[in-house]
Amino acid sequence: MRYSSLFSIALLFVFSVSCSKKKTDEFQPVSGDVTESVYGSGVVKAENQYTVFSTVNGVLQKVNVMVGQTITQGQSLFQIESEKAELNTENARLAYQLSQEGNRYIQDKISEMELKVQSAKDKLALDQSVYNRNKNIKQYNVISEVEYEKVELAYKNSKSNYESALKQLGQLREQLRSDQNRNNINLKISQKSQNDFNVKSAFSGELFDVLVKEGTLITTQTPLAIIGKKNSYLLELDLDENDMVKVTLGQKMLVTMDSYKGKVFDAVVDKIYPIMDERSRTFKIEAHFTNPPPKLYPNLTAEANIIIQTKKNVLTIPKSYLIGGEYVLVNKDEKRKVTIGLSDYQNAEIISGLKAGETIYKPK
Repeated sequence: MRYSSLFSIALLFVFSVSCSKKKTDEFQPVSGDVTESVYGSGVVKAENQYTVFSTVNGVLQKVNVMVGQTITQGQSLFQIESEKAELNTENARLAYQLSQEGNRYIQDKISEMELKVQSAKDKLALDQSVYNRNKNIKQYNVISEVEYEKVELAYKNSKSNYESALKQLGQLREQLRSDQNRNNINLKISQKSQNDFNVKSAFSGELFDVLVKEGTLITTQTPLAIIGKKNSYLLELDLDENDMVKVTLGQKMLVTMDSYKGKVFDAVVDKIYPIMDERSRTFKIEAHFTNPPPKLYPNLTAEANIIIQTKKNVLTIPKSYLIGGEYVLVNKDEKRKVTIGLSDYQNAEIISGLKAGETIYKPK
């Protein structure tokens, strides 16, 4: 009696499973909505977030800021040991001072040459006047040819001396200007080089992290800190190259985050980087939340479905019932070709090949 009951229960269980399986392996197309979307993944970033680097190598002497601190543009963040740079600047300053003394000598020479130019100019004016007067009376044979040639030669010599003096004056002035510029530039370069050992913030914002400690050897490749705009965040997402052509500015997206499981947030695409990363074969886009989570932090992970288009009240079937993306099973084992429209990760739109109420079967 006991075995008979167990057998009956077993038969009932098998029948129930069979009926359940039969129902789940059959489906009739229904009217519903289909949304085409593109998947992207990435992280949350602060607006204007950037990593601070040094432009020089050296030992980190002092950290002037703390994590969480509000930073202003141009504020000193780190001090790198700069004894050599200070010596170079001092040498450049001494060279500049010496050059100023040398320039005073050149200035005196310029003053002397200006007097010579003026003297040569006055003599030229006098000799030219005599030459012009004798040239006018030469036709009346009042002056001999020899005397006329002496006057003409004196005029030409005066003109040549004046032009030579002008040229020398110009050269002295150019030498003075060149020396002043060269020494001034050298001093500024040394001062700029010394300033490079004082690492300053390029933007105002919040200091999210300090990545080094005092006494560390710093190179130009060493990240020092991360700074970004306070309480202003964006999404930075990577998209597959095959999907990128469908994305445009202003498209809405649905965002999920591990930090807020079970919740979906709205965002909008507002920036597209028009170059592909050759290694990952992806494109980068940026988006802003339209209903941001209550708290956000840089580098939180996020996933998004960018809505390309939506169709309402169309005939749909589960994608799992498709064979090769274009056939379905009818009459249990008969393949029928169908035309597919939009599809999402679950359902596909049927444009033709099936009617509402027809039964299709899940392929094994």
